[in-house]
Amino acid sequence: MNAPKPVTAFGPDFPFAYDDWLTHPAGLGQIPAARHGESVAIIGAGASGIIAAHELMKMGLRPIIYESGKFGGRLRSEIFEGTEDVIAELGGMRFPVSSRAFYHYVDLVGLESRPFPNPLTPTAGSTVIDLEGTTHFARELEDLPTIYKEVAVAYRASLEEHSDFSALTQAVRDRDPARLKALWDPLVAKWDERTFYDFIVSSSAFQALSFRHREVFGQVGFGTGGWDSDFPNSMLEILRVNLLELDDHQRFIVGGAENVLQRLWRQPAACAHWPEGTTLAGLNGGATMGRAVRIARNDNGSLAVTDSWGVTRDYAAVLATCQSHLLTTSVAVDESLFAQKLWMALDRTRYMQAAKTFVMVDRPFWNDPGPDGRPLLSMTLTDRMTRGTYFFDNGPDKPAVICLSYSWMTDALKVLPYGPEKRVELALAALERVYPGVDIRSHIRGNPICVSWEADENFLGGFKGALPGHYRYNHRMYGHFFQRDMPHEQRGIFLAGDGISWTPAWVEGAVQTALNAVWGVMTHLGGSSPAENPGPGDLWTKLSPLSLPD
Repeated sequence: MNAPKPVTAFGPDFPFAYDDWLTHPAGLGQIPAARHGESVAIIGAGASGIIAAHELMKMGLRPIIYESGKFGGRLRSEIFEGTEDVIAELGGMRFPVSSRAFYHYVDLVGLESRPFPNPLTPTAGSTVIDLEGTTHFARELEDLPTIYKEVAVAYRASLEEHSDFSALTQAVRDRDPARLKALWDPLVAKWDERTFYDFIVSSSAFQALSFRHREVFGQVGFGTGGWDSDFPNSMLEILRVNLLELDDHQRFIVGGAENVLQRLWRQPAACAHWPEGTTLAGLNGGATMGRAVRIARNDNGSLAVTDSWGVTRDYAAVLATCQSHLLTTSVAVDESLFAQKLWMALDRTRYMQAAKTFVMVDRPFWNDPGPDGRPLLSMTLTDRMTRGTYFFDNGPDKPAVICLSYSWMTDALKVLPYGPEKRVELALAALERVYPGVDIRSHIRGNPICVSWEADENFLGGFKGALPGHYRYNHRMYGHFFQRDMPHEQRGIFLAGDGISWTPAWVEGAVQTALNAVWGVMTHLGGSSPAENPGPGDLWTKLSPLSLPD
C-alpha cells in the first residue's frame, strides 16, 4: 500500500508550491542582460533578506544588505561564553518538516537537523505537566489523567465540526488548489472575525465539558503548549498552524539555525553575469551595511536608501524585510511609496511578546535518576511563569543547555523589566516548586542568555499575532509583491518576512514571502519566470487569496 502523501506548507490562502518552484530544473527566472549588475537594497539580514538576496544574486543582480542589529534576524543562535558550539536559540528553534522551502536551504548549505524535544515526544524522553500545584509525569499522552485525553479528543472533534478538517488536510496532501480553496475560502469569511477561544467554546465537544477542560487546553495546547496566549487571536491563524502541521514533527538545526543564513551568505552559487565563486559576502564587500534610516523616490524614478551615517545610495528596487512597525518608527519611508490602505495594514499589525531565558549547565544532569527512578527533571509545561522548560543534551560529558522559560504575551511581560540574573532567579524559584529537592543551581555555568523581543528596538515584538478582522490587512501585505496594477510611484519597493506571510512565527512564511519578492523584483526589472516553471505572480490571478469586501 502506498504511504499517504505528506502534509506540506501548501496554502491554504495562496496554494502555490514554493518548493517545486525552487527545485525545478528550469530555474526561477531571469532578467534582461542590460539589467545585470544593478543594485537592489535589502533591508534586514534575516531569513527573508538573505534568501531573497541569494536568489537575486543568482539572476545577476547585486543585493546590498542593510542590517540595523545582528545578522540573522530572528534566527539568532547565541553562543555561550567560553564555548564554541553550546548555543541558546533566542529566536526560531524548532522547524516543522512541512516547511519544505526552508529545508531546501538547510540542505543546500549542508546542515543537519534532529528531532526537537517537544512535550510527550520520544526525543524529550519524559514530560512533566504542572497545573494548579498538581504535577503529572508522563512519557506519552496515555500516561496522563483522563482529562488530558478528553481535551485532546475534544479539540480534534472541534476541528472536524467547525472546519471539515480531514477533507482540508487531504486537499493539502494532494496539493489540490481548487479543492483546497473550495474548502478554505468559506472558512475565511466565517472565522476571520472570531477568536481561537470562540472556536473552542462554541464547539459541541467542549460545550459538553467543563471550564477546567478549557483551562487544561489553554496550558497544554494541541502541540507544544501555552496556547491560551493565542486565545484572543483570529482563529484563521490557528487553523493554518494545525492544517499545515506547523506545530508537529518539529526539528532543530544542529549547530544553530543562524548557520543556515551565515552559510548562505558565504556560499558560492552559479550565477548569471557574476564570475564563478561569487558570494553574497563578496558582493557586499564582506560585511552588511548598517542601519537604513530613510527610503525615498528620486527625481529620476529610482529608489534611494540613506544609512545612519547620512550616505544615500540609489537602487533599482528595494526589499524591506523588517517588522512592519519599523517602517514608521525606525525607517523614514516616503508616504507616497505605499497606498494608504497598505499603511493602515502595516501600522495595525499586532505583534506578540515573547521571552526566553537560557542557562548553560555542566552536563545533562537531568537524566540522572531520582529517588523514584524517574529522571531528575523533564520537559515541563506549567501554569507558573516559566510556562515551557526545555532541555538540550549535547552528550553525556559536555556542557548542556536548559531553556528555563519560554513564554508569550502576559507571561513574557512579567519579566520585561528584569535583567538576566533576576529572570533566572524567578525561573528557578518556579521550577523548585515543581521539583522540590532537585539542585539546579550548582550545575549552572557562565552567564545566562535572555531575550525579550518586544524590548529590542529592531523588532518591537516577537512575531505577528493577527486579531479578529485582520485578514484584509494580511491580504494587502501578502499580495503587495504583485504590482502590475499599482500606480508607478508605488512600484519597486517590496515587502517580505514572516509577519507579511499568513503564518507568522514560522520561518517558512519568511521564505515564501522572500520568494514572492524575488518574483516581484525580477518582473519589475523586465524579467520573467520560464513558461514551464511559472512563479507565484504568474499564478496570482488564478490562485490569489479570497478578497473580503471592505
